[in-house]
Amino acid sequence: MALQEEMELQGNWLFTRRGSLPLLILAVGIVTFIVHGSHSTGFFKSHPVIEMYYQVSCFLVSLLGLFIRIYTVGFTPKNTSGRNTAEQVADCLNTKGFYSMVRHPLYVGNFFMWLGVAMLTEIFWFIIAFIFLYWLYYERIMYAEEQFLRKKFGNTYTDWAAVTPAILPKFQQFHRSNLHFSWKKVLRNEKNGLVALFILFLIFDLLRLWLRDDSHVNLFFVVGTLASALLYFVLKYLKHKTSLLNEDGR
Repeated sequence: MALQEEMELQGNWLFTRRGSLPLLILAVGIVTFIVHGSHSTGFFKSHPVIEMYYQVSCFLVSLLGLFIRIYTVGFTPKNTSGRNTAEQVADCLNTKGFYSMVRHPLYVGNFFMWLGVAMLTEIFWFIIAFIFLYWLYYERIMYAEEQFLRKKFGNTYTDWAAVTPAILPKFQQFHRSNLHFSWKKVLRNEKNGLVALFILFLIFDLLRLWLRDDSHVNLFFVVGTLASALLYFVLKYLKHKTSLLNEDGR
């Protein structure tokens, strides 16, 4: 099999599993954090105030990723920029908003969301390894998606891709979307992002307490987890049992 076809095949395989495979990296991160924390005094262990600020910094990095996803999804039409994993779907080509600056803004958002979590390990080599693995992982998914879009939209896609970088945004060529921002689409599609972040940060905080024999749990992550979980179940009910979050064309 030629390398081009092999990369596309690998990308499509990873695409259908892109919601679950990153959890393996997360599991490795948790195990590494536990092993490292149980064998090291650690800089933060004797500097709890600095550690608190570091946790906040990690959370802000993840929130940046969530913001990128929310802004991107809010300005896209129906059947684009979704969370589908069964197959590639694109009724039209997005070229405005974040898509005018970068071809894969959702994966840029995913990167920062996961980077903030990876930073919680406080292990430099693991953070670097995460960045490398993330690039290898999503490079193939992006390749498969671009092959799909090239076949479907032809020159319209190649002309846009020729001037739009894949992953590093060109801020100077930003063009506002012709669509209004749809909170309904965001609430339907991105309802699990915030609760997932709070849960992950709470897990790492609880592990930190266990490893360092501390009793000062971060109440922000506790309250945030409870509030975002409640919001998640409310939005899930509204999505599946009512039409309040429905919007024509979005």
